[in-house]
Amino acid sequence: MTQLKALLFDLDGTLIDSMPHHHDAWVEWHRRRELTIDAERFFLETAGRSNVEIFTDMLPGRSTGDYAELAAEKEAIYRDIAATRLGLIAGTHELLDRAAGLGLKLAVCTASTPQNIALAYERFGIGDKVQTTVSPADGLRGKPHPDIFLEAAKRLGVDPAECLVFEDAPLGVEAARRAGMKAIALTTTMAAAAFAGFDNVVAVVPDLLDIRLTLPIHQP
Repeated sequence: MTQLKALLFDLDGTLIDSMPHHHDAWVEWHRRRELTIDAERFFLETAGRSNVEIFTDMLPGRSTGDYAELAAEKEAIYRDIAATRLGLIAGTHELLDRAAGLGLKLAVCTASTPQNIALAYERFGIGDKVQTTVSPADGLRGKPHPDIFLEAAKRLGVDPAECLVFEDAPLGVEAARRAGMKAIALTTTMAAAAFAGFDNVVAVVPDLLDIRLTLPIHQP
């Protein structure tokens, strides 16, 4: 049996209850340009990707600087909203503390921007409880590419098979699958049906309460 040595957490929608605010920020970004948005489809197709990747697909042919400016505007809208409304997913601190007490290594693996990460860390102290944070700011491709998860395993000095990923988005679960990692899917952003068909998903849960920290995991 593979020994569990590390937990790798997505940030938005997994540790922090931020996805409704990202939803509102994207809707507002589209509204300012009088563009329509199918919010449900948009989030299914983009959650876990970097903003630059999203804008490159949305608005092809722009310059790198243009994409950076567009991304910065959207994230500024998000931070204005999140500054007063951001909360934690139930069980976040309890799980992080329990995992650390068991000697498990911890990482945050997110497509979020450095500014957004800093907002969450300063508000909730998450950064003090993990050994490393990996994001596209490190020059890595966003999810569903496995880069962020593989880099976290490398930094923590563990084999990918010894890692358990926590994700709220199908693209994140797919990134974990490509990295050779098992995953627990949270239904904080999407319904359980969104994770059907992923053979690396060992549990689908509503929050981070009552998580069993062993591999293989058999959740009720």
